[in-house]
Amino acid sequence: MYRAATWLALRRGVDLADTSAVADLVRDAEMEIVLEPDAFSIAIDGTDVTRAIRAPRVSAVVSAVATNLAVREDLVNRQKKLIAETPRGIVAEGRDLTTVVAPDADVRVLLVADPQARVARRHAELADHADVDAITDQVIRRDRDDSTVAQFTSAAPGVHVIDSTELTLDEVVAAICDLVPAASPSAP
Repeated sequence: MYRAATWLALRRGVDLADTSAVADLVRDAEMEIVLEPDAFSIAIDGTDVTRAIRAPRVSAVVSAVATNLAVREDLVNRQKKLIAETPRGIVAEGRDLTTVVAPDADVRVLLVADPQARVARRHAELADHADVDAITDQVIRRDRDDSTVAQFTSAAPGVHVIDSTELTLDEVVAAICDLVPAASPSAP
């Protein structure tokens, strides 16, 4: 959601330093999120931005939107509503999901990884579209900036920590799935 809001602000030419203008834009924006695992998508004001929100241009400035307290309040409320309206449950990710958005979730996980591993993964995700120095700056700066409004570097009580530094995506998914039966009696 934060990336979609950032994409919209960039698209509309809103000065990200103008927190009121950004908050007004986001508050008035319509977001449509398709939660099907094999067909996930996110659209904002009718435009599918599923791929566009991962562009280096968005990554470079997303913290300016994510640290806007009025935007955070709006998007946290939207996330809570989305979770509440999902009858079969939901897997959600975000920097303050386990503490602010869904502190009562059946399973809460804090994924951690060495910064170098995170930078390498982000670089691989972007392929040829960004240089390592720019990605390193984005990852490290975003951590620093976002930590001013969200506690995401250490686990709250009851949150499982998984260090994914040396794990593949399949191994991370398996580690998380292993937590589900113990936490949810209705899980298969």
